[in-house]
Amino acid sequence: MPRFRRRRNGFPTLLHIILEQQVSIDAAAAMHRRLASLCRPLSPEPFLALDDVTLRACGFSRQKMDYARRLARAVASGAFDFARLDGFEDDAALADLVGLKGIGRWSAEIYLIFALGRSDIWPAADLGLQLGVADCLGLDARPDERALRGIGDRWSPWRSVAACLFWQSYLHARGRAAPQLPPELYAA
Repeated sequence: MPRFRRRRNGFPTLLHIILEQQVSIDAAAAMHRRLASLCRPLSPEPFLALDDVTLRACGFSRQKMDYARRLARAVASGAFDFARLDGFEDDAALADLVGLKGIGRWSAEIYLIFALGRSDIWPAADLGLQLGVADCLGLDARPDERALRGIGDRWSPWRSVAACLFWQSYLHARGRAAPQLPPELYAA
């Protein structure tokens, strides 16, 4: 049975999710490790002091630099507060996160599942989830986002749990272990 580990609610976790966009989890973890070795503590103010050359050396693209800096400025200025997400319903928390430039629906959904422990989130745009569902349900083709949203309805109100199981199945079928994130991202 897979072990599900919750991530910490806060800047380092959402920054890591930005790094996970469009790359493998392993590549994002490597970028995060390089960044964490140069930016201590990994919080908005020290992050904002890093120049482009340093961030590029960590693996940031120009776009990820922009998104990460916008996030850091929003948190540092108080315009965005992670603590308030706990009091929001799923849709409101999703909207608050998506209001940040560079945080789309997928990133917000991943944050809600892994940092806030929300039980009924279904990130239907996730390629690994699409492939895992196709494998497990014996589908001839990978379902697109729209089709997967409909498929996921049967597991509500536990869609996050179902998603985690499908991701594990996807990895297992391909002989891959669950990715290990930097330990500082995990909640105690």
